Amino acid sequence: MNIKDLTDIAKEAAKAAGQEILKVYHSADFGVELKGDDSPLTLADRAAHEVIVEALKSTELPILSEEGKEIPFEIRKNWEYFWMVDPLDGTKEFIKRNGEFTVNIAMIHQDTPVIGVLYAPVLDWLYWGNKEEGAWKQVGSEKAIKLDKKPSSSIQTIVASRSHLSLETQEFIDRYPGAEVVSMGSSLKFMLVAEGKAQVYPRFAPTMEWDTAAAHGVILANGGQVLQWPNNSPLVYNKENLLNPWFICWP
Repeated sequence: MNIKDLTDIAKEAAKAAGQEILKVYHSADFGVELKGDDSPLTLADRAAHEVIVEALKSTELPILSEEGKEIPFEIRKNWEYFWMVDPLDGTKEFIKRNGEFTVNIAMIHQDTPVIGVLYAPVLDWLYWGNKEEGAWKQVGSEKAIKLDKKPSSSIQTIVASRSHLSLETQEFIDRYPGAEVVSMGSSLKFMLVAEGKAQVYPRFAPTMEWDTAAAHGVILANGGQVLQWPNNSPLVYNKENLLNPWFICWP
């Protein structure tokens, strides 16, 4: 596995998907439908999925995407390496037109992300990471900046979901009365931790594996961790049930 080359392919796929998303974002009709769980689906989700699948085809690795998730566990449990994709993470933010949504592409080895790529099309922010190169951020055509782990002895800033702030999350936040709480949509919340702008991201509400895999890959590449709550074991992927348990992201 050439991790650097595969990361580059994923970066190009994410940016190409972002361009498709922007075409819909700047149009009059998002084509919003509700999925079985009442979460929204737009024309942009589908267009981005198709572009990513085509772009990753050359790697000959299987793909598990939110928009193509009906792959039986009996088949995927035997995958050693595979791509996990969320073509549009933060569809609610997309519909609100606040720009806080991302394209998420991760490569999973067995149950752990070894590559993570996130692209926020409206903001033109590209994040990526792997164990060989560390974690990086690029804004537009500016020079990419390496993210450095920024350990802190105290929790000054907590990042929390804008659309999914649960009672349990609020109780965790209340343990740190002096901390500032920053809200942001999609997997960009993880990136606030990766950039040292927040010291912790508790998520005590439902997420799916494709919501977290790419960001988790960047966090791991930067020396951080995403741990199940409350047992503190690593968050793992390609489970039979693709629903994540509650977790906390630490730098």
